[in-house]
Amino acid sequence: MTERADRERATGARAAASLLRRNRDFRRLFLASVISLGGDWFLFVALGGLVLEVTGEAFAVGVLIMAQELPIFLATPWAGWLADRFDRRRLMIACDIARTALCIAFLAVGPNNLWLAYVLLAALSVFAAVFDPASSASIPNVVEPEDLPTANALSGSLWGTMLAVGAALGGIVSTVFGRDTAFTVDAVSFALSALLLAGIHRRFSEDRTGEERVGIVRATAETARYAQRDHRVRALISVKAGFGLAAGVLALVAVFARQVFHGGDVGFGFLMACRGLGALIGPFLGHRLAGRDHERLLPTIAAALAVFGLGYMALGAMPTLWLAGLSILVAHLGGGAQWVLSSYGLQRLVPDRIRGRIFAFDFALITLSLAVSSLIASALADAIGPRTAVVIVGGLALAWAALWWFLTRDVRATPIFEGCGDGPSEPVAPLTLAVE
Repeated sequence: MTERADRERATGARAAASLLRRNRDFRRLFLASVISLGGDWFLFVALGGLVLEVTGEAFAVGVLIMAQELPIFLATPWAGWLADRFDRRRLMIACDIARTALCIAFLAVGPNNLWLAYVLLAALSVFAAVFDPASSASIPNVVEPEDLPTANALSGSLWGTMLAVGAALGGIVSTVFGRDTAFTVDAVSFALSALLLAGIHRRFSEDRTGEERVGIVRATAETARYAQRDHRVRALISVKAGFGLAAGVLALVAVFARQVFHGGDVGFGFLMACRGLGALIGPFLGHRLAGRDHERLLPTIAAALAVFGLGYMALGAMPTLWLAGLSILVAHLGGGAQWVLSSYGLQRLVPDRIRGRIFAFDFALITLSLAVSSLIASALADAIGPRTAVVIVGGLALAWAALWWFLTRDVRATPIFEGCGDGPSEPVAPLTLAVE
């Protein structure tokens, strides 16, 4: 079994290296995300540490996450419309430039004006609401159809990689050099990302006809109709929404690091790095378990979601920081796998003309559920203690995995990609633009 796992990891690594070597445009898109995500985790570790240091309350971290996630939900209707209506590459560059300026403004944040951190974080999230779905929707246009699974796994594991590296370094840099350095690093990362994106030659979207350039209200209605009509798309969107109900444990990671294990920003960075390592490995493992043509996609997603819940339930019993890191790593093997596999399913099923809106809707649901979950988890931690709170919230993920498995029984009755063609751009059951 070990030899087989080693061979599979080597095969996946060779495929990833080959794609990055062959495809210059995807390589630049990938490196842009590497740089900006690393800076993001520098920022989050610094802000989380500052908020807990000033307030001493877990709930304040929950509000911080709410400030980060709620604007994404509110911006979804026009963010997805922008990603499908205009040039995605130019949109992403504009978002990076705006976020560079906002990160510089974080240098003005201190204990006496902590409210400014919440305002600036919310503004950053508005631009992320446009950038993220545009990026996810563009990947099938930047790579060949046969390279999409590898590109998807690379992009998904990238989040985990830079969480691991960025969070660990962020904790150290914030402690040794101060939080202003972390804010500056994030500003530089967005500027470098914009430069890399500017050098990409491939189109990030297909040519738009006049018929497809619909207004925002009509476009939003079409998105809802599409998701409602195709049960496979609805299943893949709903799994992340349910995942978000338990993902509020993110608010408790800082509490465990600083208040349970007394590790400070370095301990916080370590636990976030363990989370990132799990999210790095999980996508590749998930793609392997799902099968050669991902015929086991839905069962693998359900199992991965259950692993996420069990990992965080175990965190409540961990006696040391190191064992806590191990349980978080295991949890995000599952969390990373279900996130990337559900995104891959959408990339294959949804046509380009509506893909940006579908991904924006997908992100909106998880950000809303994550924001609510963060407030609940942090309030529970203050009321009944972080250990009990993390067991309860982890149990929600396990319960959702079982419920989602039951609710998707009709979708599992036939191969999920049956009739969608070999490439990601062929629509399944295309809809007209008329609104009933």
